[in-house]
Amino acid sequence: MVSPATRKSLPKVKAMDFITSTAILPLLFGCLGVFGLFRLLQWVRGKAYLRNAVVVITGATSGLGKVFYAAGAKLVLCGRNGGALEELIRELTASHATKVQTHKPYLVTFDLTDSGAIVAAAAEILQCFGYVDILVNNAGISYRGTIMDTTVDVDKRVMETNYFGPVALTKALLPSMIKRRQGHIVAISSIQGKMSIPFRSAYAASKHATQAFFDCLRAEMEQYEIEVTVISPGYIHTNLSVNAITADGSRYGVMDTTTAQGRSPVEVAQDVLAAVGKKKKDVILADLLPSLAVYLRTLAPGLFFSLMASRARKERKSKNS
Repeated sequence: MVSPATRKSLPKVKAMDFITSTAILPLLFGCLGVFGLFRLLQWVRGKAYLRNAVVVITGATSGLGKVFYAAGAKLVLCGRNGGALEELIRELTASHATKVQTHKPYLVTFDLTDSGAIVAAAAEILQCFGYVDILVNNAGISYRGTIMDTTVDVDKRVMETNYFGPVALTKALLPSMIKRRQGHIVAISSIQGKMSIPFRSAYAASKHATQAFFDCLRAEMEQYEIEVTVISPGYIHTNLSVNAITADGSRYGVMDTTTAQGRSPVEVAQDVLAAVGKKKKDVILADLLPSLAVYLRTLAPGLFFSLMASRARKERKSKNS
């Protein structure tokens, strides 16, 4: 038997059920629909932005060349190894797995550590299509070693490749972008450009410098409507650690466990492509723990420094054992 109090509350319950079924749920689905439409428009706009765009990529054999080619971009592929670039072009042009119109890439061979070569390379790049829409500074070198054992020449070599080279190429191509009031500069940095870990001093320093420079560039280029994107990946399963240099400048030659367990280059390249298409300003492409470490460095620096000291002790112990 229903009590009088319960009978009084029934109309209220029915009223709430009615409001929920007739107002909140449709509103919820409507919001989801608007969000889905917004994401779809972003995706379409990103695809249109990259299609037929003139894209210059340094370190193009890393995988970025393939995804930008498949997106229909007009590519200028840059690097030191002309043979590897020619092989990449043959691979790209032989592929028919894309649904958009593609363009045969150009290649420009030069060394980022040679400032004189960069000026000449920039002129050659501009001759390919007459202008540049997007510059992707992707080439880089890694490093492993202790600060006390590392020669200053090694520090300079890493900085020349990872920082001064991309800065020089960017400065060489910027005037043509400013003249057109159109362009997009992309810097592939690293999660180590936002926090440092032991035995990576030269590499982390070069990436911190990269982050700072391109953050400044973004602010200064706003008046010319030129976009600047800094992308900071975590570990990627490439030969970066194998080709890293050591304290004396020799080749490291070891595939680190963290690198071997990193994300696939294709997956990261797709994320880079999406970030560029959406004109994002600053993107972290790392797993949860490295991403949290970036915030820990800011919010709890004492704890972060203790964890890094502990990491250094463990890594040093494992090398000496």
